[in-house]
Amino acid sequence: MLRVRAAVALAAALIAGLGCHREPEGVATVRFWAFGREGEEVRALVPEFERTHPHIRVDVQQIPWTAAHEKLLTAFVGRVTPDAAQMGNTWIPELAALGALAPLDARLAATTAVPRDDYFAGVWDGNVVDGVTWGLPWYVDTRLLFYRTDLVAKTGLPWPPRSWPAWRRVMERIREQVGADGYAILLPIDEWTQPVVFGLQNGATLLDAAGARGRFRDPRFRRAMGFYLDLYKSNMAPPLDRSGLANLYQQFAEGWYAMVITGPWNLSEFARRVPAAQQGLWATAPLPPPEEGMPYPGASVALGASMVIFRGAKHPDAAWQWLQFLSAPAQQARFYELAGDLPARRSAWELTDLATDPKARPFLVQLGNAVPVPKVPEWERIATRVADRAEQGARGGRPLDEVLAGLDADADRILEKRRWMLSRQQRSGG
Repeated sequence: MLRVRAAVALAAALIAGLGCHREPEGVATVRFWAFGREGEEVRALVPEFERTHPHIRVDVQQIPWTAAHEKLLTAFVGRVTPDAAQMGNTWIPELAALGALAPLDARLAATTAVPRDDYFAGVWDGNVVDGVTWGLPWYVDTRLLFYRTDLVAKTGLPWPPRSWPAWRRVMERIREQVGADGYAILLPIDEWTQPVVFGLQNGATLLDAAGARGRFRDPRFRRAMGFYLDLYKSNMAPPLDRSGLANLYQQFAEGWYAMVITGPWNLSEFARRVPAAQQGLWATAPLPPPEEGMPYPGASVALGASMVIFRGAKHPDAAWQWLQFLSAPAQQARFYELAGDLPARRSAWELTDLATDPKARPFLVQLGNAVPVPKVPEWERIATRVADRAEQGARGGRPLDEVLAGLDADADRILEKRRWMLSRQQRSGG
């Protein structure tokens, strides 16, 4: 209740501030919220949009990522949401369930400017909840391998691997070569993405069909978590969280570890932080599937940010024109140049150096098999528990079955209200 009262008070202050603003006659001002660096860089695209749309102005408000989620909820409670906003695609189920977002299907059906088949299927699917499209992908994110080419080459084994066993053999050979002074792979134990990725690769659903109970004891996820935890048990990976790392880039350059599963932001970070003399000694590769003969690459998570229109938008039609503008391949390519974010549209990759860059192209391949996480409002809380329980197994020595049973119990507890709501809907025939 205290949080709700605080949200309402803040919303009232926002309303008071907005009351002082008057739009020029005949001009619609689109209020657009964007987060982190994207909120700064997207301003560079506004002048061209306003030049080609003289009756629309765009007011960009930059918000830190750390405050974004709370601010969105606060604005919804106080009924002062912007017209449109950037949104992490794992937040969409929550805001859609609250009734905060406007559906986009009718708008999409009325235009050929946003062709669905030009987007990565898994990323697009992450914006669809209960058959309704709530968000438009803006930029994309997934996970794959960054690795030391020289250390991998010394193993003499095929690379990139086409199965978990083949990958494991490469890691074992690297561990033999580096001895007690290094590791084959870095998997920070406070990250949920790695065990979830392995589970998705093995066909695990993580939750049941209704998204109402955990399915982490499913044999498919059990095998995935077992593969993950054994990398620590066999000293292939150090049992460290991100705060326990001295310097990820320096330790990579020193050969303390040979590979790491990470995301596209590290393309620029590795290029900037790995010494110039070693820039030729790192590369990227898609993730292998569990078994030889399965589709390559193995699955990875479909993440990134989308753009949404709020149900309470003052200028929804103008907001949609702004979103279409940001979605155009030329603007997607321009935004990549500004912010370094991977474009959501395949055609935009051809307008940049991404499609031919040997270190970026594996992301294009990996995004072709990217899978959304469960589309429930509670997912981020469940993901935190995945990391916590995995850490208990990796660093605390908890047995695998105990880790999985605890994770199912965590998920079931978090999803209790969802089950209650679903049961009410069934009883009422809704």
